[in-house]
Amino acid sequence: MAENTYLIRGAAILGGDAEDLLISDGVIAARGGGAASHEAAGDATVIEAAGLVALPGMVDIHTHLREPGREDAETVETGTRAAALGGYTAVHAMANSNPVADTAGVVEQVHSLGRASGWVDVRPVGAVTVGLAGEQLAELGAMADSRARVRVFSDDGICVHDPVLMRRALEYVKAFDGVVAQHAQEPRLTAGAQMNEGAVSAVLGLGGWPAVAEESIIARDVLLAQHVGSRLHVCHVSTAGSVEIIRWAKSRGIDVTAEVTPHHLLLTDELVRSYDPVYKVNPPLRTESDVLALREALADGTIDVIGTDHAPHPSEHKECEWAQAAMGMTGLETALSVVQETMIETGLMGWADFARVTSTVPARIGRLEDQGRPLEAGEPANIILVDPAARWTVDPYKMATMGRNSPFKGRELPGAVIATFFKGHPTVLDGKLNVPYRHPETAGAVSGN
Repeated sequence: MAENTYLIRGAAILGGDAEDLLISDGVIAARGGGAASHEAAGDATVIEAAGLVALPGMVDIHTHLREPGREDAETVETGTRAAALGGYTAVHAMANSNPVADTAGVVEQVHSLGRASGWVDVRPVGAVTVGLAGEQLAELGAMADSRARVRVFSDDGICVHDPVLMRRALEYVKAFDGVVAQHAQEPRLTAGAQMNEGAVSAVLGLGGWPAVAEESIIARDVLLAQHVGSRLHVCHVSTAGSVEIIRWAKSRGIDVTAEVTPHHLLLTDELVRSYDPVYKVNPPLRTESDVLALREALADGTIDVIGTDHAPHPSEHKECEWAQAAMGMTGLETALSVVQETMIETGLMGWADFARVTSTVPARIGRLEDQGRPLEAGEPANIILVDPAARWTVDPYKMATMGRNSPFKGRELPGAVIATFFKGHPTVLDGKLNVPYRHPETAGAVSGN
């Protein structure tokens, strides 16, 4: 059998009709009736996919891989293994590493680590400001021109709160078709905040994080993007009011896109009553009405994409009292299942819509030309096979990520990734890690599993 040729037999393409897909030399060689009779099919490894859904590989616009400098929390290797198991073939690695990804040298290091690992395509996100300090612009042009070809810039974790600096960033990235991804959080309105401001925070006596702290920055920034004619992306939208502002901005023709995390589609601030720091996250878990508004916005296209905001932390940073705990949740290995539960099983979306919000549009936002492509002959073979009938119970200690801070621990979720093909190579088979893809220049490197 040919090592690089696979015949996927009887998969439901985007949840529709069952068809065959032939993968050869990194591309989809044929689809449908002609796949089995194609000249390359004779040597193909056959994968029986009856009952499985074939989708384009998922693209995460918002991942924290922590390397360099925070390898106690995650590495590019462990994070991308988790991504492959979760159905991803590309991730955007956020800039808040140590050193910060604010120079061409650091983004090229992250890019090289991703290529050497070979589990997914790693696209570094460049910092907007030097050191994430919010005082002067980072080397945006140098990062854009580097080998990493950075097109997404964000100080995620910290808001670019200075409107003049934000305007300059939006103007600067226009030169190379970049986008500024804003963490919308007015710092003075969230000083000392521990959770969503509302009825639950009042009962618990925890510092409140008002919705207006997010909404006011989004309102400012969509107007700035309109003024300078640039692209704006809003990270992890969490409130119903934010949805309305983004909907208004789009109706005005402003070039804004937005993401929502899986955890904000399912979990509410009622969980904070447990005082379990696994539920401490930025932005905070909101109310049930916010959750429902986010689902509706994702379904109607107001919110464009799913971004996991995968944020692994060492256990000691989470297994402590609430006030001292780090903010963040893991998400790469549970994203598909949570979106299936909240969007597909509720009837709000179908699998074709799922492909749009987890693959096609995030690839477009990040300007990834070979990701999020249609499952058609001649297209790159970045493909996943999903069993929508599967059910599994989340156990953070069995995950590939180093982070144990999953808010879904012990919860039964639907749907499982059975196979992930990255550049035509199966990084995941039978729901388990296989072997990584080797780029030509790293083909001699030792692979591990």
